[in-house]
Amino acid sequence: MPKFAANLSMLFTEVDFLDRFQAAAEAGFKGVEYLFPYDFEAAEIKRRLDDNGLEQVLFNLPAGDWGAGERGIACHPDRIEEFRAGVDKAIEYAQVLGNTQVNCLAGIQPGGVDDDEARRVLVENLRYAAERLEAAGILLIAEPINTRDIPGFFLNRTEQALALFDEVGSRNLKLQYDIYHMQIMEGDLAPTIEKHFDRIAHVQLADNPGRHEPGTGEINYPFLFDHLERLGYAGWIGCEYKPQAGTQEGLGWLDDVR
Repeated sequence: MPKFAANLSMLFTEVDFLDRFQAAAEAGFKGVEYLFPYDFEAAEIKRRLDDNGLEQVLFNLPAGDWGAGERGIACHPDRIEEFRAGVDKAIEYAQVLGNTQVNCLAGIQPGGVDDDEARRVLVENLRYAAERLEAAGILLIAEPINTRDIPGFFLNRTEQALALFDEVGSRNLKLQYDIYHMQIMEGDLAPTIEKHFDRIAHVQLADNPGRHEPGTGEINYPFLFDHLERLGYAGWIGCEYKPQAGTQEGLGWLDDVR
């Protein structure tokens, strides 16, 4: 049976962030992920994890000014030093939290920067991050994101991301496959997952349209869960969706697959 992690940036948002750990545990989750831990002391987050018997599954490298609309800086030629400092910061947090993988958001391609330059910078940054993280025992992952929700996001398709990973050339770089984003950008979910299964380290979900919980849209999640199990997927599935009518009210889908 798949292991599901609550994404605390999307679920239980009716309570303060640090209280979401308890809410996730009470809802039956065994793992948690979220966008960023950096607004809080690592020791305090660790205490919430331990108090609630939760595993820290994933968070992102620092991604610029999120509140101002930035969605990553890894493809920004003028932000390389900031990116590298963010890698060090993520390692510090991951080592306290027991987190063994972090996600890199490629970012929105800056105006005035052509495709080749954005790609060169992203490859360089991923290579640097993969090496630094590997030395710390942490896996680097990166994800394609749909360009409807984030117009201009540089990584937006599976094959594009994997070709770029080949250029990076690191064994410490794997794919985060977000079912919602890839349904929008390319569909053909089950064959794509199977074709690239060995390169997928983390899966996330939401239904489409609406980015709500499984069962509210067009994606056949019971089939995909069985498919992942048949393939031998042993990682976590991050529940990164916007509850349609409240987190607790929308957890019936999870009870059905446990």
